[in-house]
Amino acid sequence: MVTETTELASPASVEALKRVKAAEGEWDARLTAARTESEATLRTLRAEADAAVKAAHAEGERERAERLERARVEAAGMAAAILADGQKAAEAAARGEGRRPADKKDAILSVVLGSFAKD
Repeated sequence: MVTETTELASPASVEALKRVKAAEGEWDARLTAARTESEATLRTLRAEADAAVKAAHAEGERERAERLERARVEAAGMAAAILADGQKAAEAAARGEGRRPADKKDAILSVVLGSFAKD
């Protein structure tokens, strides 16, 4: 035969359950607050990281543009110097004073002295 015994909870155990329930509620509130705070911190850090990446990208683009402009100016200067050298060489060649007038010496001498050569 099965008998059931029902005991009434003592007032001390009811108070203990109430304290446990209150502590549980307090810790749930603390966890919720900590979760909310950490999510807000994470959003702030992500926003700061995105801003830092955008700033670095903009700075990199600015530096790239400056270097490109300096390279263009330098290349233009070098091209102008090369063109000036070429122009001087062309003018000298037009006057018969090529880059190496000594190379023409043999041709000039053979024309001038050619009449003295033995036939």
